[in-house]
Formats: sequence, C-alpha cells, structure tokens
Amino acid sequence: MGKFYLLYSKVVFVIFFCLLGLDGLAQNYGLRFASHEVVQDKRTSLELSPEKGFCFNDNFELSFDASFFPAYNVYFGYVVRIISDDKHNFDLVYNTAKNHFELVTGDKEPQISFAIDQNNLYNKWNRVRVLFDAGHNRLQVISAGKTYTQQNIALNKNACYHITFGTNNHGEFETTDVPPMKIRDIRVEQGGTTQYNWPLNETNGTIAHEQVKHKDATIINPIWVSSMHQNWSKAQAFTANGMASVSFDADKEALLVIGSDTVYTYDINSGIIKKNAATTKLNLVQGNRAIFNPLDKNLYSFYTDAKQAEKFDFNTNAWSSNFKPGQVTRYWHLNKIISQRDSSMYVFGGYGYLVYHNEVLQYHFNTNKWDSIIYKGDFYMPRYLAATGATAKGDTAYILGGYGNASGKQILTPKYMYDMMRYTVSDRTFKKLFDIAPHGTDGFTFANSLVIDQGSKSYYGLIFPRHIYNSTLKLIRGSLNSPAYEVLESGIPYRFHDVHSFADLYFAPRSNKFIAVTLLRSDAGQTQIAVYTLLGPPLFQVTQPAGLGANRASMVWIIAAVIMTAGGAVYLIRRKGAKITTSVPAEAPSMVVEPSVAQTQQISYHPEIVMEDEPEAASVDQQPLKNAILLFGDLQIFDAQGIEMTRLFTPLIKEMFLLILLNTIRLGRGISSERLNEMFWIDKSEKSARNNRSVSIVKLKTLLERMDHCQLSKETGTWTINLDPDLVYVDYRNYLSLVKNKRKLNKEKIKELSGITQRGQFLSNSDYDWLESFKSEISNEVINTYLYHAHSAEFSHDPEFLIELANFIFYFDAVNEDAMMLKCKAFSALGKHSLAKHTFENFSRTYKSIYERDFEKEFQAVVS
Repeated sequence: MGKFYLLYSKVVFVIFFCLLGLDGLAQNYGLRFASHEVVQDKRTSLELSPEKGFCFNDNFELSFDASFFPAYNVYFGYVVRIISDDKHNFDLVYNTAKNHFELVTGDKEPQISFAIDQNNLYNKWNRVRVLFDAGHNRLQVISAGKTYTQQNIALNKNACYHITFGTNNHGEFETTDVPPMKIRDIRVEQGGTTQYNWPLNETNGTIAHEQVKHKDATIINPIWVSSMHQNWSKAQAFTANGMASVSFDADKEALLVIGSDTVYTYDINSGIIKKNAATTKLNLVQGNRAIFNPLDKNLYSFYTDAKQAEKFDFNTNAWSSNFKPGQVTRYWHLNKIISQRDSSMYVFGGYGYLVYHNEVLQYHFNTNKWDSIIYKGDFYMPRYLAATGATAKGDTAYILGGYGNASGKQILTPKYMYDMMRYTVSDRTFKKLFDIAPHGTDGFTFANSLVIDQGSKSYYGLIFPRHIYNSTLKLIRGSLNSPAYEVLESGIPYRFHDVHSFADLYFAPRSNKFIAVTLLRSDAGQTQIAVYTLLGPPLFQVTQPAGLGANRASMVWIIAAVIMTAGGAVYLIRRKGAKITTSVPAEAPSMVVEPSVAQTQQISYHPEIVMEDEPEAASVDQQPLKNAILLFGDLQIFDAQGIEMTRLFTPLIKEMFLLILLNTIRLGRGISSERLNEMFWIDKSEKSARNNRSVSIVKLKTLLERMDHCQLSKETGTWTINLDPDLVYVDYRNYLSLVKNKRKLNKEKIKELSGITQRGQFLSNSDYDWLESFKSEISNEVINTYLYHAHSAEFSHDPEFLIELANFIFYFDAVNEDAMMLKCKAFSALGKHSLAKHTFENFSRTYKSIYERDFEKEFQAVVS
C-alpha cells in the first residue's frame, strides 16, 4: 500500500506542476515596445484607429494593462497619444524627472500626475483607465484604485479619435519617444459596454486582432511578449583573440569575456561592449577558464593543471601574472562554483588525454592556494560536459549529467549520464538524488552551468546532442526534488566541436533574462562568441492567452476531481484484494515529459575523440550559418537571417528540392518538368500532374525566397536552382571543387575536405532510390582520396596524419580494412601499442556484428 501512495503522490505532483504553469501562461502575453535602446525607425508603434478614427457620440473609456522592463537607461516617452478630430492631443507620458505618469492636454502643463509603485511597475501588470467625460468636461485617470481628475476640458461629444501607443507618425503630432514598456488587454468601452477589445495575445505578425468588431490594429516593429518568453533572441556576436573564456557579473548584468589581448564587458541591457586592452598579452593556454568572483568583485582567469589563477585589474588593465605558454589541459569542460562559506572556488571533473576525471579541487581566493578535496558519500562518476549550479551562498552544488564512465578511461565504453548529484561544501559529501530520463533515443549532454531557483526548488540548464557539429542548445527546467523536467521548443544554434567549443547559461535577476553564450575556437587563434537572451519565466507550453480565469478554475476542479476519484477507486480495489498491474514500477520517477526506457549504450565504431596526446583533430570548416545548405550529415538549410528552415520543407518539397539542386550542381543541367512528373505524380493525369507540380514549385520558390541570391529558375528550359557561389554556401559544391583534383591536394586541403565530410555521410537521413548513385559515388571518392594520400610518399612517414586520414575514412565506412590497418600501424609507430590494440579489437567487434563472422586476420599480422 505504501508504494501505491508513493505513486499516487507523484502523479498528483506532476499534475500540480503542470497546473502551476497555467498562471505563467496566463501572464506572459502582450506587446513589448522597442524603445531608446534602438534607433528611431526601429521603435514600436501600435495604431488602433481606422483611417477615420473612432467616432463617439458620448463619453468613452480607454483602458489597458501596462508594465515596464527593468534595467534600461532611458524611460521617458509616450505611453499612448490620443488625437481628437486631428486637432487636439491627449498624451499619457512617463516623465523620468519625477518617475511619474502625466496626462498632457495640448501644450499645457499637466494637471494629472501619478506614480505606480516601482516594484509593481517592473514586475506586475498594472491596469490604467482613461475616461473621457464630455458631459462634465473632464478627464479622469484611474490607477491602483485611485482616481485623478482634470476639470474644465472642452470635449466634443461627437468627436473622432486616433489612438496610438508608442511612436506616432500622425502629421504634426509625430513623436519617437517611447518607454521600454509592454501593453496588453486594451479595451474601449462606452456606456458600460465593451466596444473594442485588443488582447494583444498574438505571437507573431504585425496585426493585433480586435475581438468585438474585428477592427484590427496595425503594428510597426512588433515584439510579442509571449515570443520573448518562448524564443531565444540573438543579442550579440563578436570575435576575441586567443582561446577566449567567459563569465558573468550578475550584479551589473554584464558578460565578461577574456581574450588574449582584451577583456570585453558586454552589458546585456544596453547592448554596449566595453573593451579593456590589457597592458600585457595573456598567454591563454588550452584549458584556461574565466570566473567572476562576486565576493571580491574581481575577474579571474585560471588554469587548473598548473593550479594557477590570475586576477585582472580594471583600473590598470593589467593581469596579476601570466601563464606558461604551450600547455594543454587535462580538464576540458570542467565545472565550477564559488562558495561564500570559505571564499573559495570548487572545481569538478573534466576530461583530457583520454581520461575522464572526478577530482574536486578547491581554490582559496584569499590565500591563492589550491587543495585537493577528499570527499565522501555516493560515487561521483568521472565525467565532462556536465552542468553545475549552486545555491545563492554556494554552500551546495548540483551537478547534472555528463559523459564518461566509472573507470575514467575513454577506451572502456563511455556513456551518457543523467544523474543529479548534490555536493555539500560543509561536509564534503556527494549524494545522488535521482536520474532524469532522456527524450527519445538520442542522448544529450549539457552546457556548463545550471541556474538554480531556490524559491521554487527548480533548476534550468541547456542540453544538446554531442554527436552533431551543427547542434542545437535547448533550455530545460526541472525539479531539484524529482526527475520531472520540461524542454523549451525554441533552440540556439551551437557548432559543437568538442574541446574547440563551449556553451554556458546565466541568469540576470534585475532584467529577468536568461543569457546563453556559445564559444567556438578557430585554428586561426580566435574565438567566435555569440550571445542569446530569453525573457523569464520561459513558456514551456503553447500560450493560452486571454480569458483563462473561469476556464482555468474549472480545469483545476475537474482535474482535482479526476485525481481524487481515480485515487479512491484504486484504493478501494486494492482493499478488496484486486490485483492491479501497471507498466510503471511504483518506484519509477514520474516525468512531465514521457519517460524513456533505460537504454544500454551501444558505441558504434567511429574515431575516438582525439585529444592532445593523439594527433590534433582536423580543423572543422567554418561553415557560415547564413544562406547555407549543408548536405553532408543531416540536411540543414539556413536562411539569410541564420534561421534554420529545414523543418519547413515537407517530405515532397524536400525531395524535389534535393533532386533539382543535385542535378544543378553535379550535372549542371537541372531537371525537366516531365521528369518531375514521372518522379512524383506518375499516377496522375497530365493535367493533375501539372497542377500538383505548379503548386509544389510555388511552395519551393516561397521557401527559397528566405535566402538571398538563391532562386528556382526555368530559364534554360529545365528547373535549376541558381546560387551565387560567393554568397550562398553549399558544402557539396565545395566538396566537388576539392576532389576533382585529388592528386594535387596538400595537407591543408585534405583537412578542409575533412571539415566537410566529418559532419557525416552524404544526406545520411534521406533515402531515395535516385539518391543512391550520388551517395555511392561520394563515399568511393572520399575513401579513395584519403587512401591515395595515405599511401603517397609525402605522408607515408607521418603517423599522426595517417591516424587522421583513417578517422576520416571511418566516417564513411566503419569496417574499412585499409583504414583500420593504417591506424593500427600508425599508433604502433608512435609507440602507442595499447591504442593500436584497442583500435583492432573495436574494429573486429563491429566487423562481426555486421557480417556475423569473425575477422580473419590477427593483430600481429596487421601491425607487422
């Protein structure tokens, strides 16, 4: 019976967790107005009025909800301007000199002035009502239960009014000043009856739908509030020299990026980047990390291997000391927290030289000393790519997930982890709390940090699949008390190249924003930094905007009744001895998302993650994510703004697009309408096929219009896709230009080729009969190109490069015998005999699983 109660309580918890989200869904809609943070023509205007305005023959009332965004420099501006008969203006203005709202009539000094409590103004919706009382020649404003009146105003009972929120371009009444505000639920009432109602619950577009008479409003430069809570927005991108690292100053709400010659301070609210050029260039070795200490307000760069941390002085622009150049860390993707309890930084885990770590190190800021912590409690498995967050005082750390194994040895089948570990600073104890379950069959790892919300006992983190270069970060929210978690649909593009990449998550408390940062190190010695923001709290479900009140209450009671009834029924059945079976064990974690069956990790044969004691991994081609078509690996198409649009292609449009594109690039002749009919509409009459083809062509043209310099054309008599090679990147086209002269490729060109092909096999998730010839041709070309150079005199005595070539081949043929022999011999030549043996054994297992027979050669015969 105890297990029943446990399962029952978990079900109740999950449903309660969902119901709590309804309040957030009800609150987070409206229109956000771009303000002084952008230039004038990028600011927001909401025009309610039709061309002739709203004409009333009596008194009327305008009401709306308003709120301000915190942490902006300028707040002055027009909330709403009401123009009567194109002659008289009535303006509700926010005056920053007094921090008051003022109602201005014409050019006269305002007689109505009122304030809204600052906490309410920035954190809540505030109802404002403006009453035009023509019968008594007065204006009234009602806010927070108080009424403010201006007498002796000449109001015309039969006037027509233009009503505009934000910027206004109405003739002589033009204005561009607007506060950083959000508005929702605008109503115009007359005689106690709602005449017009604009909820402003849209999620996109430039139209605000009116609910009563369908008098839709128009918007210039809209920013929909629900979208701000659902979709990440790219805020900034820049490049720093060296192997840059990043931290965050939560008090100033500023990102701090350490480059080799400059420290960058990015204000997430103003968008301004301040550069502090260092007096001496910092030797940023492979593995340097940044941390901002909120206790002493200083920025540090630290290198764990050398047990060294250096402080930056923003007054003198000088580092306290420097690092020894040329070092390579053993602690890639480590985790860290700062504890107020002992003014220390704690460092957890990491990876390097084919070893996963589970050490805990302590750095004392006051004494500049490092200690190794001897901890106790539950087993903390060696890992990297985990996420760590701490309580406000840093007395407790939470470590979630990662990639590694119990032995710490990479050769012994590493796997994904999904455990939530708690580390208590005071007693140096680890406690495993629970395991979360991954969605579907694909595993995921984590960006570096968790954001901990102690009040709600919840956490936020970023997850991503580590096996994809053009990957995607997604926000999750989970409970610190149970495995329940949710995933935000909106993603962030993340080019993940293992130790060359880094991602982190921060939270800005004043502006209520989540900040995601991605870093990508290039072979040119620079780091690309991209910053994304999301307004909190995130909306993890589709918004149900207005009118939730009664419906929500009904929903709560209905669900509660169902829970109680079901619980009581099950209880009575059990009391009577009935046997009830369930597919979910009573002790299994209950999930907001569907739980996945625990998976056995199966590692297919592919090149190991190549760390610094192996030859350096090939440079990944820095593929632009704007106007780009990637055909190697999963198909990915990016429009002119860098937004991935692949999901917009239906299966038919996708296949037609690929057919035309490949025939255009590879054969240079496109494809005829007749051939399209044969491929896709062979069962249709000629007229029906023509109609279907026309509709599909229009759809494809519309999609390609989102890309610059990419058009579907029939100028030559066949359908082709015309691309400007200088402005539209297609990896397949670059691939062809490299392999056509394969005998002339040097090492640099071979690495450029590998940067294209290591995304995966050509169109790996697309399976069409006509595509097989392309795939077969490409696989043969790639393998033959790499093998040709492996056996050439130029590279035959370069074992490190031979290992790279073998790895490149394995992307296309997991049981290529020549590649296996190359790699084994190369490892033996380098004296790494255990790695050679591991390569052979892994190959033999994969060979047997495919061909259901043993590989016939012995290891000694391979390496001799």
